[in-house]
Amino acid sequence: MDSDTLEAFQNELTCSICMNCFLDPVTIDCGHSFCRPCLSLCWEEDWIPKSCPECRGISAKTQFTTNIVLKRLASLARQARADHDHSSEEQICVTHQEAKGLFCEADQTLLCGPCSERPEHTAHSHRPIHRAAEESREKLLKRMGSLWKIREEMQTILHQEAKKTRSFKDYVALRKEMITAEYRRMPLSLLEEEQLHLEALEREAKEICEQLEDSVFRMTQYRASLKEMYRELTGMCCKPDGELLQVRKEEMQKPQPVNPELTCWPVTGILDTLNNFRVTFSLSNEVSSQRIRLFDDARSLKYEHDSPHASSGGGTWEYLAAWGAQSSVSGKQYWEMRVDSSWDWAVGVCKDSWVRKDAGILDESNRDNFLLVCVKQDDRYQLWTTAPTTPLYRERPLGRAGVFLDCDRGSVSFVDAAKHSLLWSTMMECALSLSGPSSALATGEEADSRPRWDTQDSFSGGALVQCCKRILHCL
Repeated sequence: MDSDTLEAFQNELTCSICMNCFLDPVTIDCGHSFCRPCLSLCWEEDWIPKSCPECRGISAKTQFTTNIVLKRLASLARQARADHDHSSEEQICVTHQEAKGLFCEADQTLLCGPCSERPEHTAHSHRPIHRAAEESREKLLKRMGSLWKIREEMQTILHQEAKKTRSFKDYVALRKEMITAEYRRMPLSLLEEEQLHLEALEREAKEICEQLEDSVFRMTQYRASLKEMYRELTGMCCKPDGELLQVRKEEMQKPQPVNPELTCWPVTGILDTLNNFRVTFSLSNEVSSQRIRLFDDARSLKYEHDSPHASSGGGTWEYLAAWGAQSSVSGKQYWEMRVDSSWDWAVGVCKDSWVRKDAGILDESNRDNFLLVCVKQDDRYQLWTTAPTTPLYRERPLGRAGVFLDCDRGSVSFVDAAKHSLLWSTMMECALSLSGPSSALATGEEADSRPRWDTQDSFSGGALVQCCKRILHCL
């Protein structure tokens, strides 16, 4: 192919962004084609709506498949250019005055035919330079695809970390109010303990906030480094075949999100006070349903906009709900559930109608249940409360989880009975709408992780509801 024909051929296969031969070409809605990496970097700047870099036509789609025909033609164009350049001085073997057309994989060097037959190379694997270079480009493109996917994941994580930081600060402010409200019901002699408790909370919260801010900074830096590496690999893919075959891989350590967790300090005399309102009852009703979504919804909670959001696509577990005949409309009641080291459980208060509704338990519109939920995700545990759905940044209770229902105040409190500490309490400003009979709720899922019902023990509280594959064990 003569120089003019080669130039015309390559011009038709040139990306208008990088001015190099197409690399993993994609064709967008307007008909123009670009290298996928070039288009990704252009559109990564958050153009809204996405438009063609050449004609500015709006593109409704943002995901495209590779244009296979253009990709093959671009490969042929690179090969034609390489064949044309073989006559250049740097591509000629000084010893044999022949073009270097082979790549030695063992030595990572370019060889001419006679050099490949020398004793030091005869045992090595040799391939045509263009074929080796195209395979190397494919490997680099796969690596670049992985880098871009990680960048997108990091953007999602950064968004979640920002929401987590705001949520944590809100949680700390509410916890201060809860602690103050709880100590108001205690003797004045505990005033010093209250102050120490609040000061410890303030210190811990400040330290965790600094960790969250540092985590966001490191993730932002890491994401910027990934973009720079992506640019460098894009440039490397556009280099001549010989240079491309010298690519060295670099790895970076991915920063991990911070999982904030506050210490729950014991409140002197809290269980003595709550046990004054301890009541007992037994289970008498059961219903089985796949519509009772809880643990899968809790595991899928993500921060979107300004509130937690649970995916509506729950799992296919069939849960068993069981509850007692007794309901509460007034007075105060306290009961406990033995959770030991189990996971995927919940305890709390609900209306009798909740098991018949299609809405998920964690749905923001659901105001018929007030639960403390524990779910296991990966290698950690997360506590949530419902109505509204709120993450609790503290360790899960081991042993017994207690529930205190105060119908007169319209509030529900959850306590870690083993540590004599307050987990969560609804505030008077957020008084619960407990019009009509209310029942207590406890749930579980996995067979080996379920809390236990002890038949010799009675369950303290109004009425109990539980959803799981089998009956749980509560106190």
